[in-house]
Amino acid sequence: MHLGPILKSSSFRVALLYMALMGTSMVALLGFIHWSTAGYMARQLDATIEAEVQGLAEQYRNSGLVGLVSAVTLRVTRGTDGSGVYLLVGSDRAPLVGNLDRWPAAAPDPEGWIRFDLRGSGARGEEVHAARAKTFRLRGDLHLLVGRDVRDLEATLGLIRAALAWGAGLALALALMGGWLMSAGVLRRIEAITRTSREIMDGDLSRRVPRDGSGDDFDQLADALNRMLDRILALMDRVRQVADNIAHDLRTPLMRLRTRLEGLGAMADPGLQPALETAVADADELLGTFNALLRISRIEAGAHRGDLVPVDLAPLVRDLAELYEPLAADRGQTLRVAATAPLWVRGDRDLLFQALANLVDNAVKYTPPGGRVEVAARLDGEFARVRVSDSGPGIPAELRERVFERFFRADASRSTPGSGLGLSLVQAVAQSLGARIDLVDLDPGLAVTLSIPLAPAGDAAGPGSNL
Repeated sequence: MHLGPILKSSSFRVALLYMALMGTSMVALLGFIHWSTAGYMARQLDATIEAEVQGLAEQYRNSGLVGLVSAVTLRVTRGTDGSGVYLLVGSDRAPLVGNLDRWPAAAPDPEGWIRFDLRGSGARGEEVHAARAKTFRLRGDLHLLVGRDVRDLEATLGLIRAALAWGAGLALALALMGGWLMSAGVLRRIEAITRTSREIMDGDLSRRVPRDGSGDDFDQLADALNRMLDRILALMDRVRQVADNIAHDLRTPLMRLRTRLEGLGAMADPGLQPALETAVADADELLGTFNALLRISRIEAGAHRGDLVPVDLAPLVRDLAELYEPLAADRGQTLRVAATAPLWVRGDRDLLFQALANLVDNAVKYTPPGGRVEVAARLDGEFARVRVSDSGPGIPAELRERVFERFFRADASRSTPGSGLGLSLVQAVAQSLGARIDLVDLDPGLAVTLSIPLAPAGDAAGPGSNL
C-alpha cells in the first residue's frame, strides 16, 4: 500500500492525535517517576551528610578541636568506599585535616550546600566527577566541609533517565506502528468501498460493497449501501421496464398507422400527397425512437453478449465513411478517414457499426457548412481507438456528463432533428464491450474517442474472414 494515502487518511490523523495524547501522558508519568526517584536519592544523600555533620558537631562540642580533628581523621582513614569528603580549614583557609587539598571555590547556598568537581585517578586516567557537601563555620574562624562523592548517584540517575527515554521512545514507536497498521486496515476497507463505487458509477450496477464478515461498523455500512443499491437498481429496472413496455406497445399501432397512411397516399388526391408523406416521415421518426429504446434496453440487459465475434474495425470505419461521404458533401463539409488495419476487437458488427454511425451522424449534423469531420481508427497499446472529430460548436463542459442520458439534448430548443438517444446507444454498446468513451473539446469542435479492448491473439480472424 502506498505511503501517501495512509498519511492523508483521517484514521492516521486520529492515530497521531492519540499518539500525541499518549506521549504527553507518558512524558508526564515518566517525569514524575524521574522526579520522585531522583528526589528520593538526593534526599537520602543529604540525610547521610546531615547525619555526618551532626556526629562531628557532637564530637566538637564534647572534645573540642582535638576531638573534631581526631574524628575527621578517623572517618578519612576508615572510609571503605571512598565516597566521603571532609575538610577542616583555618581562618586562612589552609587545610588542617581532611581528604581535600584545598577549599572548593564554589559559593554555598543560603543553607550552606555546595556542589563542586573532584579530580581523581580512575581506569581511564584522571577523572572529574561531582561532589555535594555542606559547609559551616566553627568558633575560632574555623570552617568545616562534609560531603559525598555523587558519581555513583549520577550514574544511577543516568541509567534511570536512559531507561525512561528508551521506554518512551519504544512506546511512541509502537503507538506509531499501531496507528500505521490501524490506518492501513481502515484504508483498505475504504478503498474497497471506493473501488466498488467507481465500478458502479462506470455502469456496472451489479457490483456490491464487499464485507469481511466481522460485523463491525464497516460491515454495517456495506450492508446499508448494498441495500440502497438494490433499491436503486430495482427502481431503475421499473422505470426502464415502463419505458420498454410503452415503446413495445406503441410500436405496433404506429406501424399500422404508417401502413394506412401509405395506403391513403396511393388513393388520395395529389394535393394531399405532401401532407401524407410528412405524416409517414413523422411515423418513421417515432418508430426509430421506439426501436432505439428497445435496442438500448436489450444491449443493457446483455442480450448480445453471446454474439460477440472478432471484428476488424478498419474496414468497418471505411464502410461508414462511404455511407456518410455523400451527406457530408451535400452539406459542403469535408469528411476525412484514416484507418490502419488490422484492428481486431470482439463485438457485434451491427452494434459497432450503429454506434460509430451515431458518432459520425452527430458530427455531420452539428458541423456547419464548410466545416470538416475526421474519422480515425488506430492501434494504441491494448486498445483499438476510433476518434470522430468535427469543427462544430462542441459540447459545454458542464453538459458532457449528461449527453449520454436518454432523451437529453444539448440543444435546449430541440430545433435540431433527433431523439437524444444516439449517444445513449453508443454508451450502452461501449459498456457491453468494456470500452471507454472520452470527450475532448477542440475549441472549436469536439472529439469523441471510443477505446475498445483488442481481441485476444487467438481470436483474431484471418484474412479470409467474412466478418
